[in-house]
Amino acid sequence: MKKITVLLIGAMVFAVGCSKSDNSEGAPMDDPNDDPTALSYQSDIRPIIQGNCLSCHGNPPTQNAPMSLTTLNEVKSAIQNRGLLSRINSTTNPMPPNGLMPQTARALISEWANQDFPE
Repeated sequence: MKKITVLLIGAMVFAVGCSKSDNSEGAPMDDPNDDPTALSYQSDIRPIIQGNCLSCHGNPPTQNAPMSLTTLNEVKSAIQNRGLLSRINSTTNPMPPNGLMPQTARALISEWANQDFPE
């Protein structure tokens, strides 16, 4: 009887010791530097630019557009040096010229610039 009790207790300790509720072994740990509000050019900004700007600001630019906006560096430069944020938010001289893009898109571009243009 004593052996059975010892074996049962040992089996329970083994079973409890082998089951981990935190799943820390084998599972990747969340990066503490991950920021769910972080934006990136590739996933957040590029689709906005493609959908709203590239019909004129392609490579090469057409319809008298002064520059291409096909790369991260071109978009970054347009924000830093050519007043792109002012133009996309202008109600009197908007870009694109057919009307303002959605406020959410304009806010994302502005926030991306505030986050120092992550790729």
